[in-house]
Amino acid sequence: MPKIALFFAALHIPLMLFLAYRVVTHRHAAKIGLGVAGDYKLERKVRAHANFVEYVPTGLIALALLELCGLAAPWLYAFGSVLFVGRLLHAFGISRKSGYSPGRFTGTLLTWLSLAAMAVAGFVVALGAA
Repeated sequence: MPKIALFFAALHIPLMLFLAYRVVTHRHAAKIGLGVAGDYKLERKVRAHANFVEYVPTGLIALALLELCGLAAPWLYAFGSVLFVGRLLHAFGISRKSGYSPGRFTGTLLTWLSLAAMAVAGFVVALGAA
């Protein structure tokens, strides 16, 4: 059973719900049903949530598959931790300002590095098992 991947999925879920809650409450307060209606604060909140949803499922699926294939736990914890910290920093950074921010940049970098590392590990595990 992929318990390490489950741990990281459980860790990511509250962050995803928090980001979604921010969008919903802003939409309700501003009476905006669809789109952002030129509301730049809402647009940042929508993008923070959407960006999370665009990247995290792929990372968690890769993590679970690596775990099911027997990759050592320290690697799984490292990949999952870097992904989570990356998503946390990105959400914080993009929520603060729409342009460049250290959190957004670092969060994106960590997310991409974790995904790239999991891809390499996936190739090594898949091709080594053949």
